[in-house]
Amino acid sequence: MGAYAPNMTIRSRTAPEALEFFAGGGLAGLGLAGFEVTFANDIDPMKAAAWRNNHGGRLHAGDVWDLTTADVPGRPTLAWASSPCQDVSLAGTRAGLGARRSGALWGFWGLMQALDADGRAPPIIVIENVVGLLTSGGGEDFATVCRAMAQAGYRIGAMEMDAALWLPQSRPRLFIVAMRGVAGTTATGPVEPFHTARVRAAQERLDEETRARWAWWSLPTPARRNVHLSDLLNPDDAVDWFGADQTRELVALASPLHRQRLDAAAASGERRVAAAYRRVRVEMGEKVQRLEVRFDGLAGCLRTPAGGSSRQYVIVAEGGRLRARWLTAREAARLMGLPEDYRLPASESAGLKLTGDAVVVPVVRALSEGLLLPAAMGARVAA
Repeated sequence: MGAYAPNMTIRSRTAPEALEFFAGGGLAGLGLAGFEVTFANDIDPMKAAAWRNNHGGRLHAGDVWDLTTADVPGRPTLAWASSPCQDVSLAGTRAGLGARRSGALWGFWGLMQALDADGRAPPIIVIENVVGLLTSGGGEDFATVCRAMAQAGYRIGAMEMDAALWLPQSRPRLFIVAMRGVAGTTATGPVEPFHTARVRAAQERLDEETRARWAWWSLPTPARRNVHLSDLLNPDDAVDWFGADQTRELVALASPLHRQRLDAAAASGERRVAAAYRRVRVEMGEKVQRLEVRFDGLAGCLRTPAGGSSRQYVIVAEGGRLRARWLTAREAARLMGLPEDYRLPASESAGLKLTGDAVVVPVVRALSEGLLLPAAMGARVAA
């Protein structure tokens, strides 16, 4: 990809155009306030169907490696890529960006290079992924992504943004933002909460030339969150609860510490709501399946049912007893910031896969309103 072309322009009197890659159900597009998504791409037929059921515009269902510049309309201002994370996730194989799934990011980058040769490279590129990208391959995967964009003339920077700042879900994610020919707001150095110790350490590992293109992007800190997990759950009489035997079997998986938390909540007599996952832990050299619960008002990070982690539970302590059930797909959608009229897939498993493998809408909106859109609207406009 070549150096920045001085005559790069953005069309006036219209919303800046955005491209959404690895789009899933289009949650990033919903959060890109002020932008118009004119093209989207995803390889998963279920996700592509969900995108079409909820959005207008053009979607190409297929492999990103097969796309050409002829598939991409207009002169995009922004390209968003929520690239596959399985091979760089801390919970995955850590095979890195050279592996099949997460390596699809290079198919996206190849298309960006082709758009540049066509004179239509977007001045803003955002790559969203798990925070494990910062350390996968000993940090070289992150460095390689940053180096590629820096060598193409972009200023690059990264932020770690946790959905828990906006919604009751613990979901830290990495956002690499690259800009060329437009000016995003920057700080003179790292600023919490978005420039975490992990981001700072990854930046320090970059080579000198890439660090010279680094920007500490500045984003307003959100107001204190006042929404809790219990606020987003369905009414008790509208969900299916486990029977007594199934609940006892589930609770029996808890470690002594987590069992103490459950017993204390039940003994309180108050209504207390917990989120819980089953995890495989090593104890005394043996792999043991454990139930881990949290009563802090947050759900654990939503994951896909096929992503190597168990489906999430809701456990309610009330009146001296415990009740348990599955978290529903609609509740998961609320935890991702989706509106009630968003049309989920018909099956629960598909709905959970769609939401667990997506980006949180209010997080994207905060990034768009605080950094991306001001940069786009301040860019050079066509005569």
